[in-house]
Amino acid sequence: MSRAAVPGLPSRYPIGEQLPALYADDDFAQRFTAGLDTVLAPVFATLDNLPAYLDPRVTPADFLSWLATWVGGVDDPRWPLELRREAVARAVELHRWRGTRRGLVEALSLILGVYAEVSGDGGASWSATAGGAPAPAVADEVLVRVWAHREAVNADRVRALVRTLCPVHTVCRVEVVPGPPPAEANGGDGGA
Repeated sequence: MSRAAVPGLPSRYPIGEQLPALYADDDFAQRFTAGLDTVLAPVFATLDNLPAYLDPRVTPADFLSWLATWVGGVDDPRWPLELRREAVARAVELHRWRGTRRGLVEALSLILGVYAEVSGDGGASWSATAGGAPAPAVADEVLVRVWAHREAVNADRVRALVRTLCPVHTVCRVEVVPGPPPAEANGGDGGA
């Protein structure tokens, strides 16, 4: 898509009509300003529609990548356009939950279309009492189970996404489970 001069695009603010009366009948001034109107019409049209350019659900497709950089979102041109728009629109929300079970489950659902269940906390333990005995040791890995609900699950893509979304200090193991997801995953929480 180009935002350059668009042949025949009328200017909403013709410069020739805004000149002093002295130039209203001057052929050269009117032709000169008409040329400027042709150059400026796409600029005015873009500025008049600026809110639409900043809304990922309606922005032109070639602006999505640029808009994604504003919110730290991921925009993969290989994804379908609607998925790209939704990923950019929800980027801020997903950043809020990054590194949590909920964030991992929602990102897997949005980007890969899978149900996910996350168990384990990566080996974190603490005591609720200052100076108290440490809590019993916990499993030091996070287990991510996924079920497809749109199409076949690509295990390598799931592992790659989990690696980028899990905190660096955690060990994450991914299991791709055949068949339908458990009943609680159908309810929408996916174990979050």
